[in-house]
Amino acid sequence: MLSTYIPILLITGFALIFAVAMVKSSVIFGPRKPNKEKQSTYESGMEPIGTARDRFSVKYYMVAVSFIVFDIEIVFLYPWAVAFINYPKHEMMYSLYIALIFIFILVVGLIYEYKKGVLKWD
Repeated sequence: MLSTYIPILLITGFALIFAVAMVKSSVIFGPRKPNKEKQSTYESGMEPIGTARDRFSVKYYMVAVSFIVFDIEIVFLYPWAVAFINYPKHEMMYSLYIALIFIFILVVGLIYEYKKGVLKWD
């Protein structure tokens, strides 16, 4: 039983050894000609302004969290909508109520965000 996994272990081991060998060979054989231009920070061809440790506004994080929440909403609702057609009648109504409750909770969250001013881009 365990002998059936030997080819998988051999391929995995070979892949790991090959990956490490390629990375190490690029370090060994690659050109090393550092200069000031290559060592500098690259920001779309513009000179960097300020430090990389500047603080971001909390609104940035709130918008990011909002995006994740509504992205996850789509991830849950899309498969539900595809499978909704194949449900029997009694399950169809139950799943519709559950989906409406889910959407209602997200709409309440969206209203809360709007009242708190998260969606204002000043």
